[in-house]
Amino acid sequence: MAENTPEGTDGAASSSAGGARRVQRVVFLGTSLTAGLGLDPEKAYPALLQAKADSAGYAVRIVNAGLSGETSAGALRRAGWVLDQPAAMVVLEVGANDGLRGVDPDSTYANLVKLVAAVRAGQPGVSLALVQMEAPTNLGRSYTTRFHTAYERAARETGIPLWPFLLDGVAGDATLNQADGIHPNVVGSQRVAETVWRSLGPALAALQAAPSGMPSGTPPATP
Repeated sequence: MAENTPEGTDGAASSSAGGARRVQRVVFLGTSLTAGLGLDPEKAYPALLQAKADSAGYAVRIVNAGLSGETSAGALRRAGWVLDQPAAMVVLEVGANDGLRGVDPDSTYANLVKLVAAVRAGQPGVSLALVQMEAPTNLGRSYTTRFHTAYERAARETGIPLWPFLLDGVAGDATLNQADGIHPNVVGSQRVAETVWRSLGPALAALQAAPSGMPSGTPPATP
């Protein structure tokens, strides 16, 4: 599990003009898309988000907990191990491989709901977000619609924000993907980071504005 750690920090505190600042862990639990398959680690989108967070002055450590080939069921089994250390926020990029394998969207929905419950049980007060994923169009309109809706249903059921499709503007564009047509290339990864940052930036602002020592809570679900 890679951790994108700003130089000079130990994950507990960092120095600032006003004294010590608590460094909050933000865990991205995901698939090979998060792991950055085919890219140097510093080019994967979580590392790019760390750079954006550093530039914005947020005292956070972004943890890349991506695993190639993982399904929503696998993420559910792995959640306890990934979250063995306290986290202020967990972002779920889960289910991409469900769509590739044609897993029943109802099963994906159920796993997402259980995953949120598992994270909350292990990390009370943690902020959560779910990233929208989509199924390949060659599986047919009925399947892709049900798959898309599984995320909306899970976000409503659990009361967590649903962030935009991870590969918005990247999926299907050969110039932004590697030869496999699935995983973003360096330029595509930059586009993914920009998409995620539009949601993550405000979330980090709210997270770091929370009173010191108090749980940040979970924002309301996106309508």
